[in-house]
Amino acid sequence: MEKKWPLDVAVSFDPYFGEPDRDGEQGAEVLPDGRVHFRIIAKDAKEVAIDQFGTMHALKPAGDGAWEGTFNLGRGFLYFFLKIDGADVLCPYLPIGYGCCRPMNFVDVPVRDMKGWDDLEGVEHGAVTRRYYPSSVTGRHEICLVWTPPKYDPAKKYPVLYLQHGYGENETGWVYQGHVGRIADRLLAEGAMEEMIIVMGNGMVRGSGQRDLGLFPRVLVEDLIPYIEAHYSVKTDKWSRAMAGLSMGSFHTAITTLSHPELFGYAGLFSGFLRAPWGNGQDEPHLRLLGDPEAFNAAFRVFYRAMGTEDQFWDSFAKDDEYLKGKPLRLERETFPGGHDWTVWRRCIRAFLVKLFK
Repeated sequence: MEKKWPLDVAVSFDPYFGEPDRDGEQGAEVLPDGRVHFRIIAKDAKEVAIDQFGTMHALKPAGDGAWEGTFNLGRGFLYFFLKIDGADVLCPYLPIGYGCCRPMNFVDVPVRDMKGWDDLEGVEHGAVTRRYYPSSVTGRHEICLVWTPPKYDPAKKYPVLYLQHGYGENETGWVYQGHVGRIADRLLAEGAMEEMIIVMGNGMVRGSGQRDLGLFPRVLVEDLIPYIEAHYSVKTDKWSRAMAGLSMGSFHTAITTLSHPELFGYAGLFSGFLRAPWGNGQDEPHLRLLGDPEAFNAAFRVFYRAMGTEDQFWDSFAKDDEYLKGKPLRLERETFPGGHDWTVWRRCIRAFLVKLFK
């Protein structure tokens, strides 16, 4: 099998394909037509399948304990569960990412109109650094990743994009699955975006020992922004600060930017929620700015909403459309082919980056 895994899979920069003389020949191969061929060794197993969030693709016995199958799973970044006799199994012979609150196997099938967006060859590359910062909100150290551009110079000052992941993910998602650094490297080399720093925090923070999905906006404003501004050479005016996020991160973005228009001049909601998606009728103070179009339009140079046309949360997006209808707000709205997945979010971030800090 010819295995062409991405270089920067989430667990290793030197992808492990196994040792054929010990582990047997196994893994996944993306074929030229976009189908994926799997070969998994599971001796004594009775059933082996690829579970694509409820759509089952059964592998068949191929002798010597091996199971094989070739399937059209779609295109782009595709998570799946490997099921062996009904149990979820994380396979070390397949690329490993992080989503759905756990490490997960995936394949990345090329998308024709996205070709070259994140190629490693031919351009300079920025650096991604892991930082630990103290949080007065959670009472512990939290984690962020910071991408700096290829020609980062501490003598210069840079604008900052705070970029958030979705529920069940962490700060690694935008780098390993979203390829944001590689996409930004390309856009910079093409002269299509401004130099900036991109900060990705872990939004699944805990308070008093309990996970609170609404806590991160406080962590960002009270802890992460001050930390970045104390440790990196950045501009500190609102027109040099942006925030964006996908899914849960989009709701964090809506809460944070609409509650603090004095801090942010740009906002991006990807597969996103302007209002709480659970819709329990609770008061949402961050929405009050939307009732003052003059103040809103003065506060943001870009307020961008985007979603995949097959997103499972499309109804929430449509309800937000209806909520905004008739309000003379300067908003940008865009849709892309696809669902609630990293292929769409790669499209979103590429479209958003070129709009910032002009």
